Amino acid sequence: MNPLTINIDRISKTVSKAEIDAFEPEIKKHIESLYHKTGKGNDFLGWLTLLSEIDNALIKRIENDANRIKKNAEIFIVIGIGGSYLGARAVIDALSNNFSSILSVSERKAPLIIYAGNNISEDYLADLLELLDKKEYAIAVVSKSGTTTEPAIAFRILKQHIEKKYGKVAAKDRIIAITDKSKGALKKLADKEGYSTYTIPDNVGGRYSVLTPVGLLPIAVAGFDISKLIEGAKAMKNQTSTAIPFKENPAAIYAAARNALLKKGKSIEVLASFTPNLHFIIEWWKQLYGESEGKEGKGIFPAGVDYTSDLHSMGQYLQEGKRNLFETVISVGKSKKELRIPFDTENADGLNFIAQKKISEVNKMAELGTMIAHVDGDLPNILIYMDALNEENIGQLIYFFEMACAISGYLLGVNPFDQPGVEAYKNNMFALLGKPGFEKETEIIRKRL
Repeated sequence: MNPLTINIDRISKTVSKAEIDAFEPEIKKHIESLYHKTGKGNDFLGWLTLLSEIDNALIKRIENDANRIKKNAEIFIVIGIGGSYLGARAVIDALSNNFSSILSVSERKAPLIIYAGNNISEDYLADLLELLDKKEYAIAVVSKSGTTTEPAIAFRILKQHIEKKYGKVAAKDRIIAITDKSKGALKKLADKEGYSTYTIPDNVGGRYSVLTPVGLLPIAVAGFDISKLIEGAKAMKNQTSTAIPFKENPAAIYAAARNALLKKGKSIEVLASFTPNLHFIIEWWKQLYGESEGKEGKGIFPAGVDYTSDLHSMGQYLQEGKRNLFETVISVGKSKKELRIPFDTENADGLNFIAQKKISEVNKMAELGTMIAHVDGDLPNILIYMDALNEENIGQLIYFFEMACAISGYLLGVNPFDQPGVEAYKNNMFALLGKPGFEKETEIIRKRL
């Protein structure tokens, strides 16, 4: 396993080495406060010790359940919203064939993972039911409480469908609940119905939960090695501990660089990749940093782009738009497969100058050319590099972003482990729907409308 690396040389036009190094004492203090549990939100630091608590028995149980699902299901539905599905999807999409959705089960050698409960689209759920009428499937429902609106609606609908399709007794063996260890509506239902259950630790928030059964079970069902994923995360944990000097700690360097850029007015971070498989890594990162930092009028706004496609849509703005941006690029060294550009005797497209080159070589030159152009256009660039897309490297990347996010939140002076603002839309929605107990709010909103 080669270590993930970070390069901040291309931000030097905007922030100096001295300005980065000035964060060292404060970051050292924040890392120690994380491990000593003395900072804000210290009751949600379970992700720090989680890796040492995942034992062989849990891994074996997850793998056994995954194998059982593989034998009985063409489709595995993960019901959840936010961190309850984004982490799993990020890892699965990063490691999967780009066209896994149209491959057969035998070609994939695993069920197709489909996600529900992450929206309230009537058409999405109706289309899903039509598909499931024709397919063998199983469900994982992920919710600490069991009452979060979007997944609760999806599970109510899918529970009815699966029980009608297979019968109530057989259906319970196709449902797995990942929930609180002792309380909540979903835990109560799971105990009553006899579902297989996994626990979401009380001290791990949703956006930090990918290395719990929340993420590990779907990832295992999709056919990937969760032990290697965990090993990669452990390697990054060792690289970011209190024993590691500031200049050798990639998470500390990333946190320092992005906060130094914020001080210079760079309030939007654009996470980019030239690898389509990483699209949902970017989506997971957006949730992680948006929910963790965006409070009290503070935070760096997390945006994402997929290159090279977005260079033909957002490229103009990124090159010459308002200069309140900086860019972080996740660079992947090796492709999984090899494909070369053929020679064409007519050369009507003028591409013979790259004939016989690997597509990855052309993509790398696009990546390098883009970074140079953006730096020349006053768009500072941070580079995160991993040598290949595999379980170990994705595990490293996940823990790297988690640790850097915690440090960065503390640098901003906020609690990076809560999300009080998320309740605002829910309260308005409940009032508009006439939920009991919201009568006063309903009256106020109706007058506003």
